[in-house]
Amino acid sequence: MSTEKLWGGRFSAQADSWVDEFGASISFDQLMADEDIEGSLAHVKMLQKTGILSSDDVSQIVAGLEDIQKDLHQNKLHFTVENEDIHMNIESILTDRIGPVAGKLHTGRSRNDQVATDFHLYVKNRLPKIIEEIKTIQKTLVKLAAENVETIMPGYTHLQHAQPISYGHYLMAYYSMLKRDIERFEFNEKHTDIMPLGAAALAGTTFPIDRQFTADELGFGDIYSNSLDAVSDRDFALEFLSNSSILMLHLSRFCEELSMWVSYEFNYLELSDKYTTGSSIMPQKKNPDMAELIRGKSGRVFGHLFGLLSTMKSLPLAYNKDLQEDKEGVFDTVKTILPALRVFNGMISTVKVKKDNMYKATTHDFSNATELADYLATKGIPFRQAHGIVGELVLKGIQTGKNLQDISMAEFKEISPLIEEDVYEVLKPEVAVARRNSYGGTGFKQVQAQIDKAKEELS
Repeated sequence: MSTEKLWGGRFSAQADSWVDEFGASISFDQLMADEDIEGSLAHVKMLQKTGILSSDDVSQIVAGLEDIQKDLHQNKLHFTVENEDIHMNIESILTDRIGPVAGKLHTGRSRNDQVATDFHLYVKNRLPKIIEEIKTIQKTLVKLAAENVETIMPGYTHLQHAQPISYGHYLMAYYSMLKRDIERFEFNEKHTDIMPLGAAALAGTTFPIDRQFTADELGFGDIYSNSLDAVSDRDFALEFLSNSSILMLHLSRFCEELSMWVSYEFNYLELSDKYTTGSSIMPQKKNPDMAELIRGKSGRVFGHLFGLLSTMKSLPLAYNKDLQEDKEGVFDTVKTILPALRVFNGMISTVKVKKDNMYKATTHDFSNATELADYLATKGIPFRQAHGIVGELVLKGIQTGKNLQDISMAEFKEISPLIEEDVYEVLKPEVAVARRNSYGGTGFKQVQAQIDKAKEELS
């Protein structure tokens, strides 16, 4: 392959090899090779359609590009640092194969709009895959929630037992988070589905190109209306990294709780052996390593977002070499979140729910204190007064080792003669959960309504 610089006409000296290596991006932007070839095929077909190139020239170029693409898919291509990036490498290979006519391919475009188009296509092609993986997790959550509508567990605030809730309700909370993640990625699709090609270096081109034809060939729904914006915009990449960060934040929170729930102290869940590891020294260990890795990789994705924000914050219009730094973080984020989503789904689809342990944790924890306060309020006692009364009962219970449901009726009558035997029913965890039937609450009917709505959304 030729390594003579395709832009070297006005230069009289060559850079040292280590300078070339520092400036080259081929080590990572070769991931966009397919997108680069697709963009070139659409561009050259447009050049024929507009009469800028002859059909003979275009036929040679198209055949050459398709031949290169075939070799790419068979891992037969060799790229060089001397040719800097994927665009120059592909053009150089094309020149070696079909001769000088390859040089006509670059008519009416620049590497600036070419790389932006490749990058848009790369993200555009992967967003549907990410959305589909998230929906797979949602389906798993809904299935697990449907199996655990009446599974009772402690609900927490400040990581302290607060009120009993349905485990199905807990799972549907993460379904809702993932729903918002999908909506963000879908909005990201809108801004990714804009074609920069035709903006050339920064000011457009004098050739009578047809940008709409090229956009249709590449499947873009819109075209940048400003050439300066077209070559310098990386909002779609920032949105992708931001959306990915929020997604990983959600997965990380779930994995944090998974790591707690499988511990001896909680013992609410057990992860499959397929998603855990052992210890090299402690035979009894069953470590939630996959959950911990997903939690850990969230920081990696956050870092890529901060990195690109920092790169972009001071760039003048239009294109600057700094923008070469926009891709590695996105590539690595795709490489990180897709396996993370698949592993996460595997973990939760095979988890064993220890329903009895969850329920027992709600029977000796005073998480039914609000039920008693609400009960007293329904008897006419002002809620603030009822709150104080129950608070004193909890303190006494902690000191004596007695739970609220263990208080005798005689003791309850000392508090208020309005308290009846039905108080013991009210204090049961399952009753406490079932009674919270306000919209979006943890009541069994409300949880089932959430599940039914989710199934409709996913269908």
